[in-house]
Amino acid sequence: MKPDVKHIILLRGVNVGGRTIKMADLKTCMENGGFRNVITVLQTGNVVVDAGKADSEKLRLRVEKLLGDTFHYPAKVLALSPAELETVIRGYPFQNPGPDVHRYVVFTEKGFEETLAHQAPPLDASVEAVSPGEGVVYWRVRKGQTLDSVFGKYMAKAAAKQFITNRNLNTLEKILAKCG
Repeated sequence: MKPDVKHIILLRGVNVGGRTIKMADLKTCMENGGFRNVITVLQTGNVVVDAGKADSEKLRLRVEKLLGDTFHYPAKVLALSPAELETVIRGYPFQNPGPDVHRYVVFTEKGFEETLAHQAPPLDASVEAVSPGEGVVYWRVRKGQTLDSVFGKYMAKAAAKQFITNRNLNTLEKILAKCG
């Protein structure tokens, strides 16, 4: 038997825009797909699994097929190791955000983060800021303005053409804590 190795799976577009997958059903799907110690985190398609020594790309393809076959939609996911997620979290560049700010990490396909960060329309620094990282764009935005902000609107258009999924930094920290 392969040794247990933790992996984090982030689903794109779950429980938004009319696509609803109950986390209990997601957990059952993953277990039926051969994953062990399946833990879902919150209701936004975050899963921690034991999957042996799986390559992230092969794992991504395996999970996308499993989800597509089970829930009948063109599934898109991101597969990360706990170490990769920890690196992303530690890379968040905006310090002391205050209580009126959301801290997000926007995951992209490798290379698209630069385009996403640098081709966005001019941003109002009093509302939001972005900074590219490796495979991610870090985003700070004032609470209540996420969807109406310049970057929020730009990102929604870009998501139609590229793989983009975002998570609040607090959510990512909760996911990492489940990897214990």
